[in-house]
Formats: sequence, C-alpha cells, structure tokens
Amino acid sequence: MPLSEPAMPLSEPDMNEVVGSHDLLLITLDTLRYDVAAELAAAGRTPNLSARMPGGAWAERHAPGSFTYASHQAMFAGFLPTPATPGPHRRLFAARFAGSETTAADTYVFETPDLVSGLAAAGYHTVCVGGVGFFNKRGPLGSVLPGYFQESHWEPEFGVTSPTSFEAQIDRAEKVIAGLDPGRRLFLFVNVSALHQPNWFHLPGATREAGDTRATHAAALEYVDRHVGRLLAALSGRGPAFAIVCSDHGTAYGDDGYTGHRLGHEVVWTVPYTHFFLEAR
Repeated sequence: MPLSEPAMPLSEPDMNEVVGSHDLLLITLDTLRYDVAAELAAAGRTPNLSARMPGGAWAERHAPGSFTYASHQAMFAGFLPTPATPGPHRRLFAARFAGSETTAADTYVFETPDLVSGLAAAGYHTVCVGGVGFFNKRGPLGSVLPGYFQESHWEPEFGVTSPTSFEAQIDRAEKVIAGLDPGRRLFLFVNVSALHQPNWFHLPGATREAGDTRATHAAALEYVDRHVGRLLAALSGRGPAFAIVCSDHGTAYGDDGYTGHRLGHEVVWTVPYTHFFLEAR
C-alpha cells in the first residue's frame, strides 16, 4: 500500500536555547510501525497527532534498537531515531564525547552519562510514566530504565494488558504536573504501551482468539490519538514546551514469516518520528 508523501524536513532547533527555557516531553509510542503510522496520518485517521506534525506527516527514521530495553538505553544516552537518509545527521542531545560526528554547535551537550541525569543537572525535575514491562519496577531489570529518573510511576493499569492504559497514564501525568513548582522546568517521559501486543481489544469486533493483527495495531494508534491532546494540554498549561514523539521500534505481524520484534526485519527497524513546540496557554 502506498504511503503518504515524504514528510517535509523537520526544522532542527538550537537545543541550547530550548533547554532551560522550555519544559521537555518525550513520548515513545512503544512498538509503533512506521508504515502503519504513515498510512493512518495520510488517511486522516490520527487527526490530533497530524495537526502537530510539520506537514501533517511522520518523519521516517531508523530505530537505535530492535526492542524496548536496547532502544531506550540508546535514546536516554542521546541517540534518538536517526533520519532514514544518508548522514551524518546532527543530534538534538549528546553526551560530551571526543570525536562525535553527530554533535554540532546547536546540539545540547550534557556532561553526564545519560540525558536524564544531564537534564537534572541543568535544573529539570525528571519524571517517568512507564508503560511496558521494562518500566514496571517489579524486579531489577524492570527498575533500570525508571531508575534514571528522579520520580517514576508504574501501575498495572498503565501496562500492555489494559484497554485504557493511555488514559490511566495521562491521569497520572496530570497529577504529577499539577503538583510541580511552576517555576521549575520539567522533563516528562511517557512510554505508551497501547500499541504493544496484546492490542486486539482496541478494534471493535476483534477477539482474543483471533489475536493481534496489523489492523488492531492501527486501531491502538487511533486510540492513542483520541487522548493525546489531553496530555499535550496539561504540559502546555505550565508554559512553553518542546515535544518529541516517536517509536522505539516496530513489530512484525507475519511479515515475511516474522512475528514480533528483537529481530532484524525492516518493519522493526523503521519507525515514525516527529518533534514540535507547544505554546504556553
């Protein structure tokens, strides 16, 4: 199926001017495939996300990892998904590292091993609202990623088995935002679990027995789109913000015989990405 026209190149802000003056929001739409995201945007099925994206279209990028843990470790080190065109491409954030070819004058360079602690050192309050199991804090492995943050949240209602996971995550984010000192900058990270398997319950008429499909994956993205405006509004109520919305990896639904992720198929490595400013309201 043909996708939308290629997205216009994203303007790359000087992050040295953004950090300190804006709140920061990173939303990872866990497991979202680029082809599904692009098709829904072109068909007008994700109007709230499309209204924020430059040109109304996703940028096509390559994931830094093929599953949640690996990809988020890379992103928290400053390696966001890379444009799917020959580079090098300068990065928005980077740890100070001699010889880096993707660090430029308008890259925000932090002096710590990871972006989260780098932003904390710059005066940000760092908050994680987790989704998939790597954020559930129910054991050592599930505590690594949320452990980067000064404040982290996870409940079963945020996880992959909940049909209302994103609404519950937004409820928690709103409470966190309401309780913050308005004079302190915020870095909010939300790992959205709704796209991850199981997602059959997001498509009317689908059944547990029939399982997850590309169509139920698309229905999960429509569910997220219906509610994302509430999260963006809560953040913009604090003042100006800069938002990054992307997938950490895709997933296969029988493509060339493959199912799932943590594998080297194109649908796993190719992900949607966008970033945009939120004006204070």
